[in-house]
Order: sequence, then structure tokens, then C-alpha cells
Amino acid sequence: MDMTILNVALPEMAAELHLTSVSQLWVVDAYALALAGLLVPITALGDRWGRKRMLITGYAVFAAGSVAVLWADSAAAVIVIRALLGIGGAMVMPSTLSLIRSIFADPRERTLALSVWGATAALGAAVGPVVGGALLEAFSWHAAFLVNVPLMLVAIAAAAWLLRENRSPRPGRIDAAGILLSAGGMTAFVYAAKQLGKHGPSLPTLALLVVGGLALAVFVRTALASDRPMLDVRLFGNPVLRAGVVAALASSAAMVAVLFVGSQWLQLVEGWSPLESGIALLPLALGAMIASPFAPALAARTSPRIVLTGGLLVLSAGLGLLAVVPATYPWIAVAFTVVGLGTSALGLGSALIMGTATDDQAGSAAAVEEITYELGAVLGITFLGSLVGAVYRAALPDGASATVRESVAGAVGGPSFDDAADAFVLAFASVGAVGAVLTALAAYAVWRLVPADLSLDDAHH
Repeated sequence: MDMTILNVALPEMAAELHLTSVSQLWVVDAYALALAGLLVPITALGDRWGRKRMLITGYAVFAAGSVAVLWADSAAAVIVIRALLGIGGAMVMPSTLSLIRSIFADPRERTLALSVWGATAALGAAVGPVVGGALLEAFSWHAAFLVNVPLMLVAIAAAAWLLRENRSPRPGRIDAAGILLSAGGMTAFVYAAKQLGKHGPSLPTLALLVVGGLALAVFVRTALASDRPMLDVRLFGNPVLRAGVVAALASSAAMVAVLFVGSQWLQLVEGWSPLESGIALLPLALGAMIASPFAPALAARTSPRIVLTGGLLVLSAGLGLLAVVPATYPWIAVAFTVVGLGTSALGLGSALIMGTATDDQAGSAAAVEEITYELGAVLGITFLGSLVGAVYRAALPDGASATVRESVAGAVGGPSFDDAADAFVLAFASVGAVGAVLTALAAYAVWRLVPADLSLDDAHH
């Protein structure tokens, strides 16, 4: 929810704090960079220190960061707060997965629990713009942060009351070199990928991408050589885990790209308010909410392979619809719903990732899953977002001004708005078409990776 609320609040925040375009990007990216960089070391620490304790601490950090925004009066302050929220997120997300893995011993119950977990994430992403739009119509941009505080207080109380403490029987060794390689490598890689999407390839960006990749490669080598690694990369030897990763990556990338481009289309081309746009995006969540709880039962009756591949094919069909239906709202809502239905396989993908892990490896599997989600979101916006820009600019008439070429926002209210709107609609359709092809390829990969005779009970140690 926090990820998507910010998109709605950003314009007002930028105006009040006089944010440059660069500092706006940092406000958005600081969260993802802190989260991605710290997932591995924080998860390893949670395995040792206690996952419940880490979860509650994460909630508290999130609440504290959200309150601190009341004193934020500069770009730097907001960026630091966003990074702090990212640290809280890195404490919360893998802990929830590790705890679900340990609390639900029965494979079918666990799969249902993870599906509910996945559906809740989809609901949060889609409700964010609605809650954000409603809050901004009544209050200042600070409300987009403060909304977290009551949620976190409830979460802290509930976690303290309901959960029992859980640790890894053999926690990985936490060493400075490992922290530096994993955090540095992930942060460099994610930052470079984001820069590639925004500004295209340049020598410094490509160099940073290579440095990030090399650091991660060295981290993997040291992890393979260790008997108690910080992140158990041996998990990737299991084709079922790889299938879960492919499914989560594809679903996450598609969902984020559609939310990102869809909200731009609704606000800039159709001229809807942030609140109206938020409500118009709800079919994405509704599809996921409806289908997620049924995925495990369907997988138990047929097979995880059929349901996971089928979900990705439905997702591919929904993206394909975005490319072919008329760009008017009732039609786009149908496509959104189908995309949402397709992402329901996410919970099943999570169940496959978490199920391949032993109790020792639960933290590592949770970190892998969360990194996959984050990377999916980054890559979705980086590559599909830059595709939007490229198609949009290519479709504009030759005489378009620099501000119009920069983005469709530059054309709103101007004489060339119709041309710009048509170009953006074409760009939106191209994201659907390319997304459909990529998701269909992911479905094929999953079909090849998951054994035909795998049942939900086999997928779990």
C-alpha cells in the first residue's frame, strides 16, 4: 500500500518541498534500494535473533519513520524517511513468510495461507491509490505517510498476542564481507536497472550494472563454499523453486507495470482525479482477491503445474487484451480484471518457493521470494516503463515540442494534446502486447520446470 500511495502524493509533495525531478526519483527509489539491499543480511539476522522479534521491530521502525514525516521539510529528510521505511520493510516482509512457513505444518493449509498473503499484497497495492486519493482530498501529503501508523500499532499488538517466537535451527553466519557483497551488489544492480529505464544506456550505468552483478556473483560463490551461508543459494538447485521464482518475477513485473502505466493513462489522458483513477484500478485487486483463495484447492485437485502455468497464461491473456481492446474505460476494466485473475497464481508460486526449503532454509527462501518480488517490480517499471517512453516518442508527429516529447503531461491543455494522447494510448497497448509475450514465455518455462506428477504435499519438505 505504501508503494502506491506515494505515487498519488508525489505531485503535491514536490510542489510544497520544491523537489527537483532527480530528488523526486530518489524519494520513490530510496525505499526500494534500502529494502533490496538489506533483505539478505536482515533475514539472516532474523533467523538467529528471532523472526517474531524482527517482525515487531520492523513494524515499529515503519511506524516511527511514518511519524517522522511530520518534521520533514526538505527533499533530503523525505529521502531518509523513505529509506528508513525500506529498512522496516526488509524486516517485515521475509519475517512474515518465514513465520507462515513455520506456523502452518500442513502443506495445504500453508499454501492457502500464502495465497491469502499474496492476495493481501495485491489488495494493498490497489487500495493504496484509493486511500491516498481520499486522504489527499481532505489533508496534506503528510497523510500518505501517517496512514501507516494506526495500521502498524494494530499489527504490533496482534503479532505480540498471536505469534510464537521462531528461529532457524542452524542460522547462517553473518559476516561483514557477505553483508557488503550482498547489500552493495543488490543496491548497485537495482539502482543501475532503474537508471537504465529512465535515461537509457550510458557508460557509468552499464559499469555499475556490471559491478553489481560481479559483487552478487562473488557473494554466491562464497555462499556455496560455506557450510552455513548467510543466504542458502543451493536452493536454486531445485527446479521447483526456480519455477516459483519465474512465476513471481513475471506476475510482479506485470502487475506493477500495469498499475504504473494505467494510472498515468487514467490521470493524464482521460483527465481523471487521483481518487477516481485509484477506484478505476481496483479491478486489478478484485481479480486477485477473488481467484487467490481458489488456487490452492484447484492445485490440490489437478496439479500445481497446471494451476501455476494456467495463471500465467490468464495473466498473458489479460495483458493481450490491453493491446487489442478499445482504450475506453469499461473495456480497460475488463482487461484489468483478467490481469488480476492471472496474478492469483502468485500465492501458489510463493508456496512452491517456501515449500522447497527445510526449516533451516526458511529464512533464505523468504529472502529469495522477497527479492524476486522487488526485482520484478523494478524490472517491470524499468523495461516496460522505458518501452512506454520509446513508443510514445516514436508515435508523436515530427513537429512536437520538447515538453510534449518528454511526457504526455507536457501536452495536457495544449494544442498538441490529441496527438500526445493517441501516442500514449499506442504506448499503453504496446506494454500489453510485450507483457503478454513475456508472460507466455514465463508460463512455458514454468511448465518445463515443474514435474507433472508434483503434488502440493510433495512440494513441501
